[in-house]
Amino acid sequence: MAQSSVWAGKVLALVKGGNTPAAIAQIKVAPSVKDLLAFKKALAATQLAGRWRDLDAAVDDNLALLAAPRLHRAP
Repeated sequence: MAQSSVWAGKVLALVKGGNTPAAIAQIKVAPSVKDLLAFKKALAATQLAGRWRDLDAAVDDNLALLAAPRLHRAP
């Protein structure tokens, strides 16, 4: 079985620690759409979604960028 990514948990820890600029920087270099969706789901589960506009905007913007068929991140 493939191991699940721990990226979302690490970025969530940055947000919980109050370091939103570092979290936004990590969101901009997110490994995949799957990881960003897991992070967005974790934000909603911990009721942190909507607390920081710039964080929510970064997630939405990068989801749109990574979902585009011509843009992708190299492994």
